[in-house]
Amino acid sequence: MCTVCGCGDGKIEGHDHGHHHHHHHAPDGSIHFGDNAAGVSVPGMSEARLIEVETDILAKNDAYAAANRARLGGLGALAVNLVSSPGSGKTTLLCRTIEALGDRPLAVIEGDQQTTNDADRIRATGAAAIQVNTGKGCHLDGHMVGHAMDHLDLVPGAMLFIENVGNLVCPAAFDLGEDAKVAILSVTEGEDKPLKYPDMFTAARVAILNKVDLAPHCDVDLELYETNLRRVNPAIEIIRLSARTGAGMAEWLAWLDTALAVKSPQEAAE
Repeated sequence: MCTVCGCGDGKIEGHDHGHHHHHHHAPDGSIHFGDNAAGVSVPGMSEARLIEVETDILAKNDAYAAANRARLGGLGALAVNLVSSPGSGKTTLLCRTIEALGDRPLAVIEGDQQTTNDADRIRATGAAAIQVNTGKGCHLDGHMVGHAMDHLDLVPGAMLFIENVGNLVCPAAFDLGEDAKVAILSVTEGEDKPLKYPDMFTAARVAILNKVDLAPHCDVDLELYETNLRRVNPAIEIIRLSARTGAGMAEWLAWLDTALAVKSPQEAAE
């Protein structure tokens, strides 16, 4: 049980066999974590002990994240952590993004609890993708991402897209060494979504308001979405987009280009 977010998996803490996750490689090349971990509760733990354990988990995670960040910085590579609820359209958006980037160097780390459907869709675009099966875990963590990066031949100036497990709670707490969290929100999800998940939208640098092509067919107020996003995070950048029609894609691609340009290896060396 991860005391940070309550997921039923002994990830970085406890059963990690000296600082390594218990993982194995499946025949399809996926990396599986925590298949054997029972979801245990912690009835005998005092609150102080729980806070101590939580701090320890996040400290270990942040050490892995810092190593990832240094590695990405050395390459001048951009890493984007894509977070959302299930059904936001983030895999479709990612596929459209990869297609639009053409022959630019990029790779994908696909986090999923069990299926490889999303990774298969991404590989169909021709992109290099490594799937990380988190088992019962509800987020990727710094160690998983570092391990996945070992299997990706990232070239200098590449873009690394990390598609996190679909939920807006747990990934907020875990730094993966990325340059930015990008929260994808379907207009069909309800304008109060940012208010319900403030930690995630506070942590995100960009909010993509996806499926704007559906807005006329739903009782949805795009201005209210933006107001609520800015109530939680006044600095957040908001991009209205439709992966289906392509509306807003140019703005999203321009954001990626600008973010990548900031990551020149010279800056990382200073």
